[in-house]
Amino acid sequence: MTRPRTARPLVLAVTTALAAAALAVPARADADAQAQAHARHRGHARPLPAVTPRAETPVLHDDDAGGNADADDPAIWRNTAAPGRSLVIATAKEGGLRVYDLDARPVQSIAAPPADAPDDAPGRFNNVDLVHGLRLSSGRADLAVTSDRGHDRLRFYRIDRDRAGGPLTDVTDAAAPAVFSRDQAEINDQRTAYGLATWTDPATGRSFAVVSRRERTSIALLELLPAAGGRVTYRTVRTLDLPATFRLPNGTSWAPCGEPGELPQVEGMVVDPADGTLYAGQEDVGIWRLRADLTGTPKLLDKVREYGVPGVYDEETEECAPGADPGYGGTRISSDVEGVTLVTEADGDGYLLASSQGDNTFAAYDREVADRNAYEGGFRVVPAGGTLDGSEECDGAAALNAPLGAKYPNGLLVVQDGHDAPGDGDRPATDFKFVDLGTVLDAVED
Repeated sequence: MTRPRTARPLVLAVTTALAAAALAVPARADADAQAQAHARHRGHARPLPAVTPRAETPVLHDDDAGGNADADDPAIWRNTAAPGRSLVIATAKEGGLRVYDLDARPVQSIAAPPADAPDDAPGRFNNVDLVHGLRLSSGRADLAVTSDRGHDRLRFYRIDRDRAGGPLTDVTDAAAPAVFSRDQAEINDQRTAYGLATWTDPATGRSFAVVSRRERTSIALLELLPAAGGRVTYRTVRTLDLPATFRLPNGTSWAPCGEPGELPQVEGMVVDPADGTLYAGQEDVGIWRLRADLTGTPKLLDKVREYGVPGVYDEETEECAPGADPGYGGTRISSDVEGVTLVTEADGDGYLLASSQGDNTFAAYDREVADRNAYEGGFRVVPAGGTLDGSEECDGAAALNAPLGAKYPNGLLVVQDGHDAPGDGDRPATDFKFVDLGTVLDAVED
């Protein structure tokens, strides 16, 4: 059981009663009309366009023979001097980090840190994002930042494309604190650092990481700071709790079904660098829009289809048995919503992309808040034929709308594939698919 947290210095706790504010409660007649319209829309959904990958990384296996490596979340680092020599940096959970070139070939593999003691949790890298030009004691550097769920910490890797031995070097300060946990016992409970997005405030030049907590609704804002010897640490600025229960239009209260004691967690997150808007995917609820500094009131901009559906957890099957759908959910994404990423354009246009794990699709929303992040369309990543399959149950995604040499002159979308085909018998098999971003934009805009 997780013990109550004690306040830390320099931490401003922001625990807001958001459920009622996030969703207005219309009259019962309006609720019934909403449910009927929802049902009609579901029955006449138009098939989404398909795009195919150009390459895939070598398969990872989440078993002892495969080093318990499980593909999860990618980030794309652009080599400004030679864009064709850019890199994809991706997490493999207990398998650590993987670095690939634009042909999806392995460049470097970094092991996750071992357990501190025999009975402690081992390192487990969940999500990754990038920080560009962070000022360190040794000079400015581009960094890959990853959430180490096993140790409840962030870890930092300096990126030097042509360094002998591989482009990534660990520059994590050994004294970097736990993000959420008070002690090792809490860390071992694994309600620890989970989702991750980085953000640099253009007004101040200060860089931050926004980190979610596994099996909780908490999000923490951490300022990234230089430490001695060219290393990096952080301090907690404030935290915020998203709702765990919701008021439905018919006046009842609803919470997503899960294992006893689990709350609806957030994983996929991205920050718009232009205005500091954070988009956070609460897996069984929907996509939130809020300020990346965690002030103000979050707004639920879209809901998963399963929103409002009652469920009963079965201890034997370890699954939730759903009840009747009251029709209060959205129409574009299915739980779990993950893989939240951003396609930016210089004029402020662009798209917010989100992986809809429940139906193996991706949804695209207008990037501009002034347009209320309107839904613009969706797509699927389907097999290109032969052994190059598509993406199923996508955990993580990263998009970069910039030329990347001859391979990807229109930019790149990298998506995790939760079930690589043809696979290897019963072994868990995951990898990452590389998709030409131009074909994605054509599909969304058609």
